[in-house]
Amino acid sequence: MTLIRFVAITLLLGVAAPALAQTGRPNIVFIFSDDHAYQAISAYGSRINQTPNIDRIAREGMRFENALVTNSICAPSRAVIQTGKYSHVNGLLDNRQVFDGSQQTFPKLLQGAGYQTAMVGKWHLKSDPTGFDYWEVLPGQGSYYNPDFRVPGGQKRHHGYVTEIITDLSLAWLEGRDPDRPFLLMTQHKAPHRGWMSGPEKLTLYDGVDIPEPETLFDDYANRASPARLQEMEIGRHMIDGHDMKLKPPAGTPEDAPGMRLWLAGYGRLDEQQRRVWDAAYEPKNATFLAAGLEGRDLVRWKYQRYIKDYLRTIASVDDNVGRILRYLDATGLAENTIVVYASDQGFYLGEHGWFDKRWMYEESLKTPLIVRWPGVVEPGSVNSDMVSNLDFAETFLDVAGVAIPSDMQGRSLVPSLGGETPSDWRTSFYYRYYEQGVHNVAPHEGVRTERHKLIHYYETDEWELFDLVTDPNEMRSVYGDEAYSETHDELLAELERLKRDLQVPATP
Repeated sequence: MTLIRFVAITLLLGVAAPALAQTGRPNIVFIFSDDHAYQAISAYGSRINQTPNIDRIAREGMRFENALVTNSICAPSRAVIQTGKYSHVNGLLDNRQVFDGSQQTFPKLLQGAGYQTAMVGKWHLKSDPTGFDYWEVLPGQGSYYNPDFRVPGGQKRHHGYVTEIITDLSLAWLEGRDPDRPFLLMTQHKAPHRGWMSGPEKLTLYDGVDIPEPETLFDDYANRASPARLQEMEIGRHMIDGHDMKLKPPAGTPEDAPGMRLWLAGYGRLDEQQRRVWDAAYEPKNATFLAAGLEGRDLVRWKYQRYIKDYLRTIASVDDNVGRILRYLDATGLAENTIVVYASDQGFYLGEHGWFDKRWMYEESLKTPLIVRWPGVVEPGSVNSDMVSNLDFAETFLDVAGVAIPSDMQGRSLVPSLGGETPSDWRTSFYYRYYEQGVHNVAPHEGVRTERHKLIHYYETDEWELFDLVTDPNEMRSVYGDEAYSETHDELLAELERLKRDLQVPATP
């Protein structure tokens, strides 16, 4: 670490001292997307798209290669970030539960230390946001077009495209804040969550382009435990024609039919002009597909192309709007004293194993993008391979603001890593637990991951998987029960039990 960077970190970590003016504390802009896979960010080497504005944060900051989530699903990930605690401690195990907003959260602690705090966009925790001076959030998943927003005491509708609206609201709050106090802004996008409805100007992006297929698109789920083949999240078998594939339900379909309800939830919100633009983009392509009568692998390939292009189109809008915020920070002189973080609630399957969605402890959903720019502290263009987590975000934000980290938080501050120094006692193993029942028929499971290995336990059926991530990075063959890995198995099992004890994880039923 250079002397300049050491001094910068020392000053920033000492901001609680009376001698340092409050205005010296860094601002925090946390830009969060929903289901944005690291495979769809060009800074992570994406083969399928370009994200120049997100890449700018990486070019001017640090890219984390090994950022893991504790529970790969939307609401629990957000609760972990708010509290710095695992799901079994903060009380939010799955998407059905309501977050207890009365508990300790990092925005409340920052607010108490003089920070202005704002939350805009997808909240997804059911209860009202707490710890924020200003909040305007989507109800549940929200809508891509003409979305409603929850506000204190009611609800309002904004006309337009949700990604742009969330950014508009964020920039308006920045413009009207108290310029003499530091701030936390959490800008949380709906995109690229399922329905994958792109903005009007992106509807034809990637037309005429074949997106490369993942090598495991036609996985047969052999050599793994039974949950891998019993899931219901395959592109070929489980995507919905209207909601996912943008095919209008046949005339006469009852409005209460599941497919129609999902279709109307998105397409039905378009106004007349938006619908004309939408139909002009999709109807000719849909007619060609329907006339082709595809089957088998050809049908899967068509569905993959339709899915992945719609997904990437929504990300293109997210990237554009990341650029809007970065340019605002530049234009107002805020950039030099503002930490910018880009992350997602978890990873996502972009056809790997033939899947969409998340939930699993497999790499594509366990790992999330995490990119941080902190001028004067983070070395531009640096890459970090420490085993970090969304569990660490709250502690990091408190640390950079000079606020004491509560002893009951379960993560650790990333400030040393951001300064280029990994603590000697940093974690070398990581505990994961997925609880939700029924959705996509992904079996509840827990496990431990180290740098090279991963042990997964599907505790309801008492099935196990063990993967060697060096020899089998795509996790296609479990070596659980292989005599050559017996010593590794014993070490991982002992480590899993140690982590559960240390984290006070309740015994599985």
